[in-house]
Amino acid sequence: MDYHFKAGSAPLLVSMPHVGTAIPPDIAASMTEAALRVRDTDWHLRELYDFLDETGASTLAAHWSRYVIDLNRPPEDTNLYPGMDTTGLCPVDTFCRDPLYQDGMAPDPSAVQDRLARYWQPYHRQLRAELDRLLALHGKVVLWEAHSIMSVCPRFFEGKLPDLNFGTAESRSCDPAMQDAVTRVAHAQGRYTVAVNGRFKGGYITRQYGQPAQGVHAIQLEMCQCAYMDEDSPFGYRPDRASEIQPLLRDLTGAALEWVRA
Repeated sequence: MDYHFKAGSAPLLVSMPHVGTAIPPDIAASMTEAALRVRDTDWHLRELYDFLDETGASTLAAHWSRYVIDLNRPPEDTNLYPGMDTTGLCPVDTFCRDPLYQDGMAPDPSAVQDRLARYWQPYHRQLRAELDRLLALHGKVVLWEAHSIMSVCPRFFEGKLPDLNFGTAESRSCDPAMQDAVTRVAHAQGRYTVAVNGRFKGGYITRQYGQPAQGVHAIQLEMCQCAYMDEDSPFGYRPDRASEIQPLLRDLTGAALEWVRA
């Protein structure tokens, strides 16, 4: 199993490339204890977005940890944020700079190519195939990139991150009207802070597959994990917090779906 996929009937595909926690035994044997805790997982998103079945959306979620290979990084391992710190295609440290590999055991270029073929490509093949299927059915489709991250991470940003961070590659990965439809809903509520194309502008998937001229409108939502879970180990899901933000997530994805159907 390389991913969890469910085909829907609506023109909406929700991708969750960082929810995986599995690490193959041969790779795990080379890793540190910090790596095996998989701290930088986008925890519990499948549960948080469990309302998607009611909308008819398709869902695609990773099985393998981003520590094995990052499905939201370019296969050439270029930096999506030139001049800024980021983790790579096969990361060698955590967001807190803890090493992921025992001394001398980080993957060499050959191993990285093997992981691309074995773990990265299957996810992207399924992603492309489902977008094409939905395009054939509907003519246009929303690709919603669902992510979450610790709310305070000095390596990547100062202070606390806004609760909801939308990225559309500076309005290039989707029609600006769709971006407006979604972010208008976000700005209308008063509980959660919002940023649009701020620190997070959309990763590889948003930028690569978001092609409005071809009918694919991609938007990424990077959420603060404190909005729905405990950020400290064991990273427990908080139904009390989740129940407060889920109606907003339903409204946000609903706004995208309403726009693409118009």
